[in-house]
Amino acid sequence: MTTGLVTTAYLVSGILFVLSLGGLSKQESARKGNLYGILGMALAIIATFVQLSLDPEGVINFQFLAPLMIGGAVIGTILAKRVEMTSMPELVAILHSFVGAAAVLVGLSTFLDPANALMTGSEKLIHEIEILLGVFIGGVTFTGSVIAFGKLRGSLSGKPLLLPGRHMLNLGMLGAAIWFGSQFLEQGHADPDRTILLTDPAGISLLIVMGISFVLGVHLILAIGGADMPVVVSMLNSYSGWAAAAAGFMLKNDLLIITGALVGSSGAILSYIMCKAMNRSLANVIFGGFGTRSGSSPGAGSEVEGTITETTADEVAEELKEAKEVMIVPGYGMAVAQAQHVVKDITETLRTKDVNVRFAIHPVAGRLPGHMNVLLAEANVPYDIVFEMDEINADLPEVDVLLVVGANDIVNPSALEDSSSPIAGMPVIEAWNAKYVVALKRSMAAGYSGVENPLYFKDNTDMLFGDAKDTLSAVFAKLG
Repeated sequence: MTTGLVTTAYLVSGILFVLSLGGLSKQESARKGNLYGILGMALAIIATFVQLSLDPEGVINFQFLAPLMIGGAVIGTILAKRVEMTSMPELVAILHSFVGAAAVLVGLSTFLDPANALMTGSEKLIHEIEILLGVFIGGVTFTGSVIAFGKLRGSLSGKPLLLPGRHMLNLGMLGAAIWFGSQFLEQGHADPDRTILLTDPAGISLLIVMGISFVLGVHLILAIGGADMPVVVSMLNSYSGWAAAAAGFMLKNDLLIITGALVGSSGAILSYIMCKAMNRSLANVIFGGFGTRSGSSPGAGSEVEGTITETTADEVAEELKEAKEVMIVPGYGMAVAQAQHVVKDITETLRTKDVNVRFAIHPVAGRLPGHMNVLLAEANVPYDIVFEMDEINADLPEVDVLLVVGANDIVNPSALEDSSSPIAGMPVIEAWNAKYVVALKRSMAAGYSGVENPLYFKDNTDMLFGDAKDTLSAVFAKLG
C-alpha cells in the first residue's frame, strides 16, 4: 500500500513539474509556475524519504541524509538572498555544474556498488550503459558549466578560444570516449570485493571516459563567443537535465528520470528558439562557431562612416515630455548599472502624463534567457507593456522617442544591411525606424559580438554617455 502511495506521489510531482514549466512560459503566470515547482519538489522529497524508510538497511549512512539536505537548503537560501539580478546568469551556470558533478558521482558510486556487480545479461549491459552515459554527460555538463560561469562572471575572456583543428580535436575526444566506453562494457562491472576504481580495469576505463568528458566540456565552452552565452546557458540547462535523467536510470528513480527528461527537452527547445532568433543553428553555437566568424573583430564587416551626436539628460527629458509614444529597449548594460528601478520610475511618470510607454525585449538580450524580463519584473514594471521583438517591430515608425538602455547587438542594423557582418541575418529590434533614438552607453566600445553598430551614427540617433543608472536618474529628476 505504501509503495503505491509513493508511486502516486511521484506521478503527482511529475504533473506539478509540467504545470510549473507551463506557468514559467509567461510573466503573468511565472509566480504560480514557481509555486507548482516548489510543491512538486516538496512532495517528491517526502515521497523519497517514505520510500527509503521502507528499506532503511538498503541505504548506507541514511542518518546523514537529512542533515546534509538541511545544510544544502540553508546554503541555497543564503545564496538566493545575496545574489544580485546581474549575477543571476553565472549563478544559474554554476548550479548546472552541481547537477553534472552529481551525475558523475552517482555513476562512480553505482559502479562500485557490490549489488550492481552481480547483474548479468542484458540487465547488466543496460545498467553499464546508463553508468557510462551518466558519467560522460555529467562530466561535460560539470566542466562546461564552470567555464560558462567564469565567462559570465568576467573571470575568463568572452572571446572564443579557436584552436587550430578544434573540430577534429572534439571528434577525436568523442571517438576516444566511445572506444574507452566500449572497453568498459567489455571488461564488465566491478568485482564485488573491489571498492577502489584504480584497482579494477573497468574502473580505469570509466575514469578515462570521465577525464575526456571533463576536457571536452572545457574545450566546447571555451570555443564559444560571449555573444552566444545566453544560448550556452540554456544548452547547459538541457545537458544538466539529461545528466539528471541518466542518474535517475542508475538509481532506478522514476521521478528523477521524468524530471531530467523535462528539463533536458525544455532546455533544448529553448536553445533552438533562441538560435532561431539569432539566425544561427544549434550545432553552430555548440561547436564553437563552426562556419561563422562569431566573436570576430569589428573589422569583419563594412566600415562605419559618419559621426556621433552626443546629448544631455536635460535634452532627453525635454524630448520625453513632448512625446506621445515612447519605447524602451533594455540590454545587459541596464543590468550592470542596476537601472531597472529608475527605468520603472521614468515609465510611471510618463504614463501619468498620458504617454504610451512600452518595452521591446529581444530573445537573447542579456546573458540569460529571459534576463530582461526578470529584471523588469523585479522592478514591478507592468507585464502588459512588455512586448517581444516580433510584436513590436512594426510599430517602431510611430514611436516618438526610443531609449536603448545598454543594448548593442540586438539593435544593430548591420544584421539586416551588411551581408559581410558576423551577425548578418540575425533578427534585431529595428530601433532606427523610430523618429528619435537615444542610445545610453558607457562608451563607444563594441558589443559582445565585437561588431560596430551603425545605429549610433544615424541622423536620428543621439548618444547619452555614462552609467545608465546615473544618466537616467538625471533624466527622471527633470521629468517632475
